Amino acid sequence: MGVDMIRNHSLMAITAISFLLSYLLTPLIRDLFLRMGIIDRPDGERKIHTHAVPRVGGISITFSYVAAYGVLLLLPWRADSTVAQELPFIGKLLPAAALIFATGLLDDIFGLRPWQKLAGQIAGASVAIWAGVEIGTLAGHTVPAGWSTLLTIAWLVGCTNAFNLIDGLDGLASGMGLFATLTTFVAAILHGNDTLALATLPLAGCLLGFLRYNFNPASVFLGDSGSLPIGFLLGCYGVIWSQKSATLLGMTAPLMAMAIPLLDTGLAIIRRWLRGAPIFGADRSHIHHKLLDKGLTQRRVVLLLYLACGVYAALSLLQSMTEHNFGGAIVVLFCVVTWLGLQHLGYIEFGVAGRAVFGGALRRIIHGQIALLTRERELSQCRSNDECWRILLALSADFGFSGTRARLNGGDYSRFSGRLTAEDCWQIHVPLPRGDYVHLFRRFDSPVQPGVLMPLVGLLRENLAARLDQWRPETEPAVDSRQTDLASLLGLMKGIEAFQPASREQELGTLSRD
Repeated sequence: MGVDMIRNHSLMAITAISFLLSYLLTPLIRDLFLRMGIIDRPDGERKIHTHAVPRVGGISITFSYVAAYGVLLLLPWRADSTVAQELPFIGKLLPAAALIFATGLLDDIFGLRPWQKLAGQIAGASVAIWAGVEIGTLAGHTVPAGWSTLLTIAWLVGCTNAFNLIDGLDGLASGMGLFATLTTFVAAILHGNDTLALATLPLAGCLLGFLRYNFNPASVFLGDSGSLPIGFLLGCYGVIWSQKSATLLGMTAPLMAMAIPLLDTGLAIIRRWLRGAPIFGADRSHIHHKLLDKGLTQRRVVLLLYLACGVYAALSLLQSMTEHNFGGAIVVLFCVVTWLGLQHLGYIEFGVAGRAVFGGALRRIIHGQIALLTRERELSQCRSNDECWRILLALSADFGFSGTRARLNGGDYSRFSGRLTAEDCWQIHVPLPRGDYVHLFRRFDSPVQPGVLMPLVGLLRENLAARLDQWRPETEPAVDSRQTDLASLLGLMKGIEAFQPASREQELGTLSRD
């Protein structure tokens, strides 16, 4: 029997074995854990299934994946050098996958804290590096050993969590895992990588057998015991895939094959950072949630994302085969397709961030913060009420206020720019101790910087009040707090009523004091 025929028989046999084991074991394990009560209950928000479902489908996938190699060793052609040479490497990789599986299973049954899950994933990635899964080159250059280790751990942990985060609809993570696994297998065949081919096909068989019970309506979920090992193994496959490529685009083909889970993870991190939410927290803004919000059913969302996986898989294989000729163009096409898809999803966070960066809002925020710090420093150095009033006028001009009225140590000041009516503007009244106050007027049609309004009020309330106390007359009689509140209220009423400048000097912006 020829070497190629033996290899093909081995691949077909191990795929069939893994499929049958997964297909037969999944309902048995599902029913067992259903009786044990280890289930995922719907919450009507993120968990949109209608009834309790066991969440330990990863047990059947992991067992079937490992057992398939054991059965292969019992077959007559197991001693052939083609197969025998590849199995030791895969055997060294299995302990790493076992660590990831154990981490996920403990989380499914007992619940782990984020740092505990991360520790387990880093441990698994470290074992994988020991087995030989390491990103040794990047952009055609050899990566130093320390950086290579950090880069590999980051990649493997990222892939592991990507499939965990995308596991939000029936059949979504398992189906995407199947697409990515088959894509990697085809690449292995095209590049003659027998190790990668022998490692990927059993996982494809396991996922296909499991998908029978996981597709909508699902009777069993992957759970972390399934989604974490799938993402981890695919991350390892991606490194093995790229090890034969020393070009700039070497890692892009594996990245394209897992584009949607990795993209969803990256979007989740950026979204939560922009919102100031916990990075490891949960939300309902993943890609599949956004598609559900557009009115699509669960099945249509999953099928649509399967289609997207197919497109990315095709681009991945094209890039892998033609990276020296058209690889750059394919990467550009990949980016364009991804950008159009994100635009259709309509994430608010990225629209706001884009306007902030490209629309001038970020520059205005920086300008506002600089102005606040500058005026705060000036207030700390001023030595009289009049000097303090000039700083208030400068601060008012910095932020586009159309009028300013203040009482500083009992002295009244005001200045208006142009003619104002009550219908033209909104106002901020900041009461200060002993009846003093600052009252600001701003036209409705002027641009606003919401991010500096509260710091501005804090500056006036704390820094200005403290400075006024430093030159307040020591012989000033004590003021009843009720009188203070009344004086502040009268100042507010005065500011509301007196929109028109009282004199030509005020209209021209000169200083006046009662």
